[in-house]
Amino acid sequence: MAKFRMVHTEFWDDPKVVEEMTPEDKYFFLYLLTNSNTTQIGIYQITKKQMAFDMGYSLESINALLDRFTNHHEIVIYNNQTREIAIKNWGRYNFNRGGKPVLDCVRTELKTVKDTSLIYLVGERIEKKEIQKLYESYYDTSHDSYHDTPNYGKPSNTNTFYDTYHDTSTTGGQEEEKEEEKEEEKEEEQHKEKSVADDAVKFYQQNFGFTNEYMIDEIIHWCNDLNDEVVIESMKRALINQKPFSYAVGIMKNWVKRHVKCIQDVHVIDKEFESKGGSKTRFGKVIRTEQQPEWLGKEEDPKPQREYTPEEIAAFEEEKRKLQERIKNYKDQKSG
Repeated sequence: MAKFRMVHTEFWDDPKVVEEMTPEDKYFFLYLLTNSNTTQIGIYQITKKQMAFDMGYSLESINALLDRFTNHHEIVIYNNQTREIAIKNWGRYNFNRGGKPVLDCVRTELKTVKDTSLIYLVGERIEKKEIQKLYESYYDTSHDSYHDTPNYGKPSNTNTFYDTYHDTSTTGGQEEEKEEEKEEEKEEEQHKEKSVADDAVKFYQQNFGFTNEYMIDEIIHWCNDLNDEVVIESMKRALINQKPFSYAVGIMKNWVKRHVKCIQDVHVIDKEFESKGGSKTRFGKVIRTEQQPEWLGKEEDPKPQREYTPEEIAAFEEEKRKLQERIKNYKDQKSG
């Protein structure tokens, strides 16, 4: 089912947006409000590497933007452990409608939040009472823990809330920092993998359609086994034959078995195929017969294809010429 997120036109007139945000800030803020991970409750899970990939930024740029939105603009809070982000003023603009469907959706999504402190930060700014009560039911049980923090009751300084809430000791803080560094290194490595496969992913999006996380991982997998240029070549051959991506997968499986590592290896296989008498069209191009999975062949038209003789081709061209001449005469008569 399609998801829609509301962005008020007043966004562009807001003094904070107009005076304090750079064009990059505005782009990032709109992304946070409308990306595919957003939820009805204004708290959702998203990794920094996904932000970087979606926006075409480096991981360093995403870290800088999150720091700016947390400590300068004071608009969001990001939990590095649970990978959850909370948009503080979400409730002021996204609960224009109420009713049971909305309440049920909010109730369901609140159950999935791992860091319940984020529920408080969003919930305290919600104006609809029935929805605010749902949020309160999730942070009332741990309300005392908020009073124990130096930042409780200071909305203007909630940007450091998460650090104060979780840093219970110097040792614990150091351990968390080490864990964060490891996670960031892991994310950076994964981002590098996606950067390597960027061209292949873009080619898929332009020619086969929308990519989800699963398809991106699938393309990265093939780029690691072969390389992005070879993966793109397999997709080109699928498109030429008017086949789906699964056809390209069948080609790539065959190439992996043939130990293909670069596009030159593909050219060598093509030449071998041609030298063994590979079928040609009347234009002299080799008709590829890549090895495919057995199940893929079952979807094909069972009628055997044959080569047309020069006489048949000539007869077809003559009929085509006559038809075009008749169409032209008809148009001339209509215009006269």
